[in-house]
Amino acid sequence: MATIRPFAAMRYDGKKIPHLSTVISQPYDRVRYGLQDQYYDLSPYNVVRIIKGRELPTDAPERREGPNVYTRARAYYDLWLAEGVLVQEEQPALYVYHQTYTVNGQDRTRKAFIAALQLSPFEEGTVLPHERTHAGPKQDRLRLLRTTRVNLGQIFMLYPDPANQVSGLLDRAISRRAPDVDVVEMYEHDVRQELWVVTDGPTIQAVGQEMAGKRNLIIADGHHRYETALDYRGEMQAQYPSAPASAAFNYRMVALVGMDDPGLVILPTHREVYGLPEIPRAEIIHRVAPYCDLLDVPHLDACLAVMKTNETRHAFGLYADGCYTVLILKHPERIESWIDEDRSLAWKSLDVSIAHKILLQRAIGLLAQELDSEDHLRYHREPSLAVQNVDTRRGNFCLLLNPTPIDQVKACAAQGERMPQKSTDFYPKMVTGLTMMPLQP
Repeated sequence: MATIRPFAAMRYDGKKIPHLSTVISQPYDRVRYGLQDQYYDLSPYNVVRIIKGRELPTDAPERREGPNVYTRARAYYDLWLAEGVLVQEEQPALYVYHQTYTVNGQDRTRKAFIAALQLSPFEEGTVLPHERTHAGPKQDRLRLLRTTRVNLGQIFMLYPDPANQVSGLLDRAISRRAPDVDVVEMYEHDVRQELWVVTDGPTIQAVGQEMAGKRNLIIADGHHRYETALDYRGEMQAQYPSAPASAAFNYRMVALVGMDDPGLVILPTHREVYGLPEIPRAEIIHRVAPYCDLLDVPHLDACLAVMKTNETRHAFGLYADGCYTVLILKHPERIESWIDEDRSLAWKSLDVSIAHKILLQRAIGLLAQELDSEDHLRYHREPSLAVQNVDTRRGNFCLLLNPTPIDQVKACAAQGERMPQKSTDFYPKMVTGLTMMPLQP
């Protein structure tokens, strides 16, 4: 069952850092496309120096003692502690975390709370993954964790709570209170980030009791970091066999959101195919026609609108040679035979599974290992970026998708099946730098 505890977070001191927006960042895996340089320019104390530091020509990445990005991360952390830039809370707390944003013209607030969650292997059923992971990022995060001994960013986790009772408890605890943190982050600058520190004992106890009976918590973002935390726990338990169950390395800092929270939104992730010999649009159409009904549309907005109207029929958008075509799966009853892997119907019925296994593999001819390695596949939140790459000949064509419904995420996770990579894009991202959890033995 889910065991959560309050913890005394390490946080930026508002007196030393009056503008918190200069020191927080996107999660480490979003720091790309020049974003790292922008964070470095914002402040010498920006958390990106620790979570995704610059590599230098003089680095010795293979040496534990460095110099490398990991040893510099620890040096920055120690320096900021010594300077009082980072200070630890005086008492354990839960941290209520709200993100307010606009999507598709609607204002929403996603309600989370940050706590220490007791680690448990996936096979126990308390925590479930929903996407595949890769070895490279896990090794990178494990080296950073070994060196810093700090949870630096939250793992975004979903928990079952149809009546939103936990949110109700926390709403009452923060009512009539201004947030302790109210800030926007540079990259997702249209998202308001609010944080309340909750130290009230009865509230913490009530939330813990409410969470204690829950299973099937789903990792929304942070699969690599959760698996890294399990590996690190194993190392620490071997090194400190007499440590109590309450030792910090037996826990992971997480941000928990109810699966039925009204502010929970999943965006689609679009696919751009690149690096193949030139394929004329007519040939692509010829290859997908046995599987899909085809409808030509005049522009991107029309394509997305028709896709949404037909989302229950497995609709996709194809862009190639300057033209948009909506693809609608012809025979959903044939999905199981078209995808001949040993998978459940729930997994095979995912749009991302159909896109990969039927359209890109069976119809276009990409190999499974090419999809896994991303040698010919790029992912985009914004469809216009994929279209632009095709127009400038950086890509062959792009396949546009509808978002994955949360019910499908639940169904796959409950059966222990991991969805294809980039199946979900939970918006907005949870920023790094609001809270950190030290893991000293």
